[in-house]
Amino acid sequence: MDNPNCIERPGPWSLSARLMTLACLIVFMAQMATTVYLPSLPIVMSDLAMTRQDAELSISLFVIGAALPLLFWGAAADRFGRRLPLALSLLLFVGISLLLATTSQGPLLLVLRTLQGIAAGGATIIARILIRDHWQGDELARRLSVLSIAFITALGGGQWIGGLISRYAHWQLGFVLVAAVGMVALALMIRLPLQGPNAAAPTTGMWRRYASLLQRPGFLWPACAGGLGFAITVTLQEISPFVLQQGFELEVTTFGALGLLIGVAYFAGAMAVNRQVARVGGKRLMRQGAGLILLAAAGMVVLSMLSDLQGEGVLVIMMGLYCLIIFGQAVLFPNSMALAVSDAREHGAYAMALCGFLQQGLAGIAAAGATLLSHHGTWAPVIFALALVAALIVRFKVR
Repeated sequence: MDNPNCIERPGPWSLSARLMTLACLIVFMAQMATTVYLPSLPIVMSDLAMTRQDAELSISLFVIGAALPLLFWGAAADRFGRRLPLALSLLLFVGISLLLATTSQGPLLLVLRTLQGIAAGGATIIARILIRDHWQGDELARRLSVLSIAFITALGGGQWIGGLISRYAHWQLGFVLVAAVGMVALALMIRLPLQGPNAAAPTTGMWRRYASLLQRPGFLWPACAGGLGFAITVTLQEISPFVLQQGFELEVTTFGALGLLIGVAYFAGAMAVNRQVARVGGKRLMRQGAGLILLAAAGMVVLSMLSDLQGEGVLVIMMGLYCLIIFGQAVLFPNSMALAVSDAREHGAYAMALCGFLQQGLAGIAAAGATLLSHHGTWAPVIFALALVAALIVRFKVR
């Protein structure tokens, strides 16, 4: 596709619509790899004789695995075109997911979850590169908010499905489901004309290009703000099975159903971006999203100090604050990514890859730290600290 900005055949199955469908399917697949497995964490801990920290680590290792090779996935997408790296990442994801569906050893589970994250990270960053190939600025933010619908579906629906699987089947069935989604994405990709190799792409100097991007304030600060918001979301996901399921003595299906509520909150935030970004602008929406996250994080700190996190009233307040954070992140994240990569549009796939690396890396580090801080309410001050830093960056650094 020589001119990626040319979108032919307007209609439900135009190239634009098919690219968005592929990108949404990939994001759904990658996010569901965690949420469909989330309600089963206490069961996984028991079945595989793992500690609670090791079970939680299977979430953060996925996120870290997704972050580590992103810089190389981005360089590969520029040098070899979008198709080959995307096909490799999808094939790896399907294969590792099927292996996870048969594992019975805790250490092997952690290794495979890391490899699954590597594959998912490659697929999702190339999916976002496909969108960045076509759109820029506020329109890119709007398209990324559409991509969030897939994230929402996996965030809420995946947790709900995972709860049903955990109750009525075996938790490993979830990995079979995400492998099937990966195969559908692979089949859809085969028939799409994707951007080929960049003939002008240098074969060396990858690190110099990334270093140059890091020196651009217009790229660095929005990317970091979105990453901190993502870190808060991942931390909440990681601790929620134990804080909500065990702390409030919820049945696994009830916990799974709460995912639907979280999905509604994210959907509302994504729709707010979709409708308002052209009128309000991405920077203003970033400030509003970061402010909501900070407000809700402060509420969680107060809640953890004033109660022992028990009772229906406390659960309602807790879920209200959780949903407010998710809504704020849905507003913050697509605008942060759009501002970052639009500032560095001449760097092509490298800009999207580095943005993803920063955001996934921050989330992975925070989630790994949460495995040590999830007891006795100490996770709440950590979330507040992350939210405060994000709000300060958006207020004083994003221009």
